[in-house]
Amino acid sequence: MGRDRQTVSNRRARILATVREQQQARVEELAETFDVSLMTIRRDLQVLEEAGLLTRFYGGASVESRIASAGGSDETILEYRRVIARCAASMLGDGESVFINGSSTALLTLDYLGDKRVNVYTNNGKAASKRYADGVVVTFLGGTIRRAGHIMTGDCTMRNLLTVSANTALLGCTGISPDGEILCDIPTELGINETMVAHADRCLILADHTKVGKTGTYASCSLEKACTVITDELAPRDVVTRLEAIGMTVVQLDRTGGVVGGTGAV
Repeated sequence: MGRDRQTVSNRRARILATVREQQQARVEELAETFDVSLMTIRRDLQVLEEAGLLTRFYGGASVESRIASAGGSDETILEYRRVIARCAASMLGDGESVFINGSSTALLTLDYLGDKRVNVYTNNGKAASKRYADGVVVTFLGGTIRRAGHIMTGDCTMRNLLTVSANTALLGCTGISPDGEILCDIPTELGINETMVAHADRCLILADHTKVGKTGTYASCSLEKACTVITDELAPRDVVTRLEAIGMTVVQLDRTGGVVGGTGAV
């Protein structure tokens, strides 16, 4: 059993390396390269996407060049994302209502709630394929899912979102600029993110070190209320300092989940 698990792990690592080298790859090509079935490749790509390491599209997968060149191994990045999600879960109270956007890391928070009772409102279609503890109730905001994506957007999403409020908005992002702008690679989700923040008492932004200080040709929004950024110990210190200077609370975590930096207390 251990050998089989290692074989799968090694294959997925090689698949990810192939996608990163080419920036994108087709399912058929990967199946031929690794001599496995199309179903096996699709399952491998799903696991890698849920870990936030690549993005699937119809018939294949791609990876963002910034992530591919970011510091730390794939397993290290995934480990920090789990630690960040676990920390966010610890900050949610029993009986809370929570907004979760299209982020895989934000959705991962639900795996660490234990026996807490939490009402979740989300536009993240991935929640439909996961099973949670009995205390977690998920309500989908509806909307349009484009191509082979999983994020619901559009008028339907916004109309439903405007009718509810939450204690906490739990948001992942493509990046956080040094000026505190929240970046998103899906422009139609920007308004949803802003509305979630506006309709929540507080906001938690989940971002591992590969996303802190990021700039580029991404859609962005400036938050009107101060938020708490949960990141890891490898986040650039100069950017963390700038975020704190503009009023954001920052929590930096080590691999064990201990707070090692920032101004926030867990």
